[in-house]
This record gives sequence, C-alpha cells and structure tokens, in this order.
Amino acid sequence: MIAYRGSGPYCYSHSLVMMIGADAPDVGVVETLTGSPFGVQLVGGSLPFFDPPGWDPEIGVDDAMAALGWAAETTSGGDVDAALDRLSASLANGPVMVGPVEMGHLRYQPGMTGPVRADHYLVALGIDDEHVLLHDPQGYPYARLPVGDFVAAWRGDTIDYGEPFTSRTNFHRTAQVDPDDAIRASLDRAIHWLRAEPGSGTAALALAELFESGCEDDVREQLVDFVIRVGARRLADAATCLHRVGRTGAAAVVTEQARLVGALQHPLVTGDDRAAAAVLRELAPTYDVLLRHLDVE
Repeated sequence: MIAYRGSGPYCYSHSLVMMIGADAPDVGVVETLTGSPFGVQLVGGSLPFFDPPGWDPEIGVDDAMAALGWAAETTSGGDVDAALDRLSASLANGPVMVGPVEMGHLRYQPGMTGPVRADHYLVALGIDDEHVLLHDPQGYPYARLPVGDFVAAWRGDTIDYGEPFTSRTNFHRTAQVDPDDAIRASLDRAIHWLRAEPGSGTAALALAELFESGCEDDVREQLVDFVIRVGARRLADAATCLHRVGRTGAAAVVTEQARLVGALQHPLVTGDDRAAAAVLRELAPTYDVLLRHLDVE
C-alpha cells in the first residue's frame, strides 16, 4: 500500500505536532490516535462527519496526547480581557495552542467575512495591542489577525462543542511512548468508538437516505469542501497506522473505507446524489466488519 501525503484540513493534529515539536510523530499517527477515523455521525440528524458518534476534536486532542505520553495545561472561559491577559502571559513562555475557533472570523483567509459554523485550531505565536501572530495549519504561517477578529473567532459562539477562549500551554512529557506502542494501545479506544450508538453504519444509511431525497446546498458545500477530504485522509492514515503495527485485516477494511469516502467527492460535486447514496450503502456495513477485525486480531 502507498501512504497518502499532501496538504489537508488537519488543524488540531498539525497544531499538536507544532506544539510537541521535534519529538512529535507523523501527523497521520496523531490523527489516528485522536480516534477520529473510527466512525460516522450525523450531528443534529443532518450535518454529516466521518468521525464517531459523540466524538469531537476536544476529546480527540486529549486522547492523542495521553496516548503519546504528553500533557498540557488547558484553560478556558472568563471574559475577553481575562482571556487576552491569560494568552499574553502564556505567550511570554512560548507558543500556545488555541481552539476551537470559528474559522469565518479568520479574515486573512480568502472569502472569510463572518461566521461559517466551521471549527478550527491554531497556534498563537505572539500578541500586541493590535494583532495576534498565528501559525494557521490551513496553510497560513505567520498570519497576522486583528485582535478583535481573533477574539470573535476564539469566543467560538457558533461552535457546538468546547468552551470559549480555550488554550493549551505548558506541553510536557509524562511518559516515553513509542508511536507504534501508542497505536496499539489506542485500539481499545477505537473499538469503543466503533460501538458508540446510534452506530456508524446507521448514520451512513441515514445520510444515504438524505442524499436520495436531495442533498441540501449547505450540506453539499460542507461535504465537498471539508468533510469528505478530511474523512478520506484520516481513514487513509489510519490504514497506514494499522498496517505498521501488523493489524493487516483491519488495515484492509479501513483502506476500503477510505476508497469509498473518497469516491463521494465526484458525485456530490456533479450533483449525482443517488450515486453518492449508493456509495454510502456500500460503506455502512464496513464498520461492523472493522469492529470484528479489531476485536479478534
């Protein structure tokens, strides 16, 4: 098998890799350790993500750090002035991971003029009276953002998980963990996510039914701009991770899942919703197959 490499929307995993530094494993390992590849969910019954029911990036970030033997101090909440004072004090000691933030307030990104209900993570490098200096994993190193726009993003009013003004500082090792051992140890957590209700296969079938009745424009946009891209990539990376620790049967299933999720892009861009629904009906039973492989291998 060949491992995919390229740019993509891995904001929290790339932020973690930046914060950990030279000791960080490959970003695909970090993404796999978050648990994100192991499921499908429909948030609110209509907003699809190729990650497990009940999962969110805050859970995933903490799980990945624990698996790798790293910890950080996490703070959130308070009013704007308190949050900015906290950030300024933390930045005196080095970079700070911030998020979730509302991507629509990141005005240096073309087309961003207000909330788009898209979550994102960043690494803050510095702050003064007018601007925050950021490494944005979306492809914007050393981006400068006016403090007011940063605050609006960091408050995260439109994000449906996490707390306002969340940051992670003081990253430090708690144990020396080999990345392959971290992958092996994370598989119990993967099994947990594959067992999460209402079930990933059920979510895939429900999404197929939505497509068969006609995909709404906002859902289509979310899928083709973000959800499919990140879903297929994290599955491809998870397959690589499973293969490297000898879980070849599970790796083969996840490779097939990556192929199917990637196959959704063309029909949804071209408006062939029934073809996309057929792909999802093929995808749905693979989650139970993967669970059986992880349970017995």
